[in-house]
Amino acid sequence: MKQPCVYMFANRRNGTIYVGVTSNPPRRAFEHREGLAKGFSSKYGCKLLVWYELHATMTDAITREKQIKGGSRANKLALIESVNPDWTDLYETLI
Repeated sequence: MKQPCVYMFANRRNGTIYVGVTSNPPRRAFEHREGLAKGFSSKYGCKLLVWYELHATMTDAITREKQIKGGSRANKLALIESVNPDWTDLYETLI
């Protein structure tokens, strides 16, 4: 599935949040879940896909990623909870 996407991974409910962008959501989610994505998400155990948003173009996705990263933690939590109040792993919705 090639689709520009902004996503958030977390290590647990209200825990550490990682915001990223990709053109292949299922592959990228698999990399995070398996600890193959080295860096921040691997270091802090961010393996739960708790939010994602698909976009028409990669430019749109990158713009949205920057907007989310520039926002407050409270805004990120509100965004997650608006679509996923139980913080369930949304990985299965991608495949």
